[in-house]
Amino acid sequence: MTMVNININGQKVSAAAGSTILKAAKQAGIDIPTLCDHPALIPVGACRICVVEVKGQRTLITACTFPISEGLEIQTESPQVVKARKLVLDLIFSERNHYCPYCEMSGDCELQNLGYRYSLDHFIYPTYTKPFPVDATRKYFLMDHNRCVLCGRCERACGDLVANHTLGLRNRGANSMIHADANVPFGESTCISCGSCLQVCPTGALCDKRSAYMGHDIQMEHIKTTCNQCSIGCGMEIVTRGGNVLKIVGDWDAAVNSGLLCKNGRFDPLYDERQRVTRPLLRRSGKLEPASWEETLQAVAERVGKANAKDLGVLASTYATNEALYLLAKLFQKELKATNVGLLNDVAPKLSDKQGSLADIALGDVILVVGCDLLKDQPVSSFFVKRSVDRGARLIVVDGKDNGLAPFAYMNLDMADIGKAIEIAQRAGNPVVVYGAGVTDKAATALKKLQGKASFVAIENGVNTRAAAALGLNNGFKPSAVKVLYALLGEQKLDDKDVFKNVDKKAFVIAQASFASPLTERADVVLPMAIWSERAGSLTNTEGSVQQVNKAVEPAGEAKPDWEVISLLADKLGKKLGASLGEISARATQELK
Repeated sequence: MTMVNININGQKVSAAAGSTILKAAKQAGIDIPTLCDHPALIPVGACRICVVEVKGQRTLITACTFPISEGLEIQTESPQVVKARKLVLDLIFSERNHYCPYCEMSGDCELQNLGYRYSLDHFIYPTYTKPFPVDATRKYFLMDHNRCVLCGRCERACGDLVANHTLGLRNRGANSMIHADANVPFGESTCISCGSCLQVCPTGALCDKRSAYMGHDIQMEHIKTTCNQCSIGCGMEIVTRGGNVLKIVGDWDAAVNSGLLCKNGRFDPLYDERQRVTRPLLRRSGKLEPASWEETLQAVAERVGKANAKDLGVLASTYATNEALYLLAKLFQKELKATNVGLLNDVAPKLSDKQGSLADIALGDVILVVGCDLLKDQPVSSFFVKRSVDRGARLIVVDGKDNGLAPFAYMNLDMADIGKAIEIAQRAGNPVVVYGAGVTDKAATALKKLQGKASFVAIENGVNTRAAAALGLNNGFKPSAVKVLYALLGEQKLDDKDVFKNVDKKAFVIAQASFASPLTERADVVLPMAIWSERAGSLTNTEGSVQQVNKAVEPAGEAKPDWEVISLLADKLGKKLGASLGEISARATQELK
């Protein structure tokens, strides 16, 4: 890497060639203020807050866009620079209603911070001259145009990061406004409510309805963890205050998603209205009644311990941690010799000995999406695909025309016509096959023709499906043979699917679940399980990366983490499978290698 030597405020700085002044300054610990700039977005130099004085340049230049060169001499806080920044700030404060005490972002606003930094204590120019509309038609967050500074962050996030291209800029000058599609209400637009625009907004223009006015950021705790809504494994932060979850934000440092989240991960968990199971339940005289953990575990241990291996059945949701799935496999398959074991999610077949990664999607010139609906089930991966299409890649969807990515595709094919897609991929320079459990056996055989040329990226259904399959839990479940069934239902929404349909009505059913459902009503014992924000452990994402899950709040009622429930049952059965989460995690990780 070629290094360039420059001078910033009299300090010698060495940075990589091609870096901008802003980036070089940050690496050296020198602060240059910005407003329109964001680390995840391509710099545009729109706000002019980051202007600096460069020796030899006729005018002030924007640090976020100007590349460094050998010997460059820069002043970041000269009188000329400070005067220019104050002028820009005075103009921004004059354009709309930036009366901070009434704004939800007061105390956390980047514009307000800049005002304090440069001692702006009154308005130089007339302000509040024109009211702007507030659009609250979206379910999760609103747009207050009075607070907008037209930095363009939201528009760039929607286009460059998510590749949805809903947002744009209309009108000119002081009348410029962010708008959706052909200037329709946001709630009626093509907005997918991923919240990327919300997270990058520097002011109170975009406001989260649920967490607004719940406190300043300094009063909140940010717990880094992994999203538990699909198999992509996006890094996120759970924001809490006083033991309450206020919101979810993307983790910009996360390797998998680089800060991106979808509606399923950012908002849906906070708006889940299902009834929680918070106490152990035991069926007595035909009715489920609250009981103690001791009573319920004893009842389960007696039934499971006395059952023949051939009479035992296990159904597992992949909405569970590596630790829970490891203990489930260890207890029932290795210790109790049960063979009637299955998953509530289908598993994608193995099409190549070398598993590709999600990062490969960005490198593809022809992308085949086969047997999976990424836009519906794994939206963040669909963002990667759409970004590649924006860069010129050809997308071929082989899944029927109702696939969410069909409108973005160069070609839509039925599974029977996959040969056409393979022919195009064979002529490509760098084809990528993104596939799921919906790929047929015939199509899977045909796709193997691309081995050695294409990168194969498996997108699993569910969440921790790859780990569950690796642990042998996808063994094929036969409901009719079950007399004692242990069902790890977890948090999974089964859309009223009756997974107990063919199970003998006389069978003894144990449901380990987070939410009440017709399935828990059918059970003889219900063991309450902690949800995504209440447990620690790890998850294995669709590309095989083991990622940490951290607890943000205490479990509701008497609910316990998924792994702990199974560990307690193992103890009741006299099987010592691990004394602590750390010990169990280490064993699970070793088993998954």
